Amino acid sequence: MSDLRLERVYAADPETVFDAFTDPDAQKELYADAPDWVVTSTCDLRVGGRWTIEFGPPGGPPARETSVFTVVDRPHRLGYVATMTMPDGTSFDTDLEVTFEEEAPGRTRLTILQTGFPTTRLRDEIAGGWPSILDGLGRVVAARAAGPHRP
Repeated sequence: MSDLRLERVYAADPETVFDAFTDPDAQKELYADAPDWVVTSTCDLRVGGRWTIEFGPPGGPPARETSVFTVVDRPHRLGYVATMTMPDGTSFDTDLEVTFEEEAPGRTRLTILQTGFPTTRLRDEIAGGWPSILDGLGRVVAARAAGPHRP
């Protein structure tokens, strides 16, 4: 099986979760596995737009995820094709569908379905990175839900 499904519930409305998920500035919190990691991101949030995130330790080649949006339905759903280029230069494509469903007022269920992994090993490697990304998203969402900052 080459599919990966993840779910998290955040204590915020879908707009806050959607905006934090796609905010290039927030990617520094989501993708930094260590305090000194270098993370850069640009996001053209429209169908056909490109989203690029580069991340990794300083002094070495970064990993790079380049995505093209196929669906942008703020704040309900995102679809995109992602090309993941590893630091060693190898790359592979996957399809992602991300939904932001209001479970109750002020609570949003984020569901990520990532499909098309070429191998189970790559799926499992990527699955290992998602928890820290979703934890980082939780920190960004909590800070935004608690304060006056709105993108």
